[in-house]
Amino acid sequence: MANLIVVCGPQAVGKMTVAESLRDKLKYNLMMNHDSIEVSDRIFGFDTPAQRELNSIFREKAFELAVKHNVDLLFTYVAAFDKEEEINYLKTLEHQFKASGGNFYFVELSADLDTRLKRNLTPHRMERKASKKDTKWSEENLLKDSQRHRLNTEEGEILFENHLKIDNTNLSPDEVADIVIGKYNLKANQKEEKEYRYGV
Repeated sequence: MANLIVVCGPQAVGKMTVAESLRDKLKYNLMMNHDSIEVSDRIFGFDTPAQRELNSIFREKAFELAVKHNVDLLFTYVAAFDKEEEINYLKTLEHQFKASGGNFYFVELSADLDTRLKRNLTPHRMERKASKKDTKWSEENLLKDSQRHRLNTEEGEILFENHLKIDNTNLSPDEVADIVIGKYNLKANQKEEKEYRYGV
């Protein structure tokens, strides 16, 4: 059985660095949302029909294999909570992992807009996400999505059995990771580094 931790929140809220901290503390494998995006962009171009289809297939197969091979997985994701299909997608993931005997944990991050705009420019973010190197486009996209979508749940809105909301405006990634681990009493896997962070 495999566990899935989804680290969710708006662009530049800190999902990647929190997920990386959880990866290193728990020895879980990590699939960032941009792993599939960057690969499919390189092959088929930005936001083309073929790119969107490959991006979807890539993620679907990764989840399927994690369940099949009992690989505990972290996944970072930006959800538009005003769209029912987004919530249904996440609930499908919850069912997929729980049906196999594993657990599903939903970690929702939030931070104020000024903090996110600053984090959008960090060298680590641009190093790991090629599409973010165009900082003008990246900032415009961040602001546009913040206006047209609801990228965090409402106060008191709990969508999953294990749904933890954290305002990480003034928290380090390690502090957030420790809150998650403590809340759910998560235990680290016994893995060699090459098994969960090869080439990182």
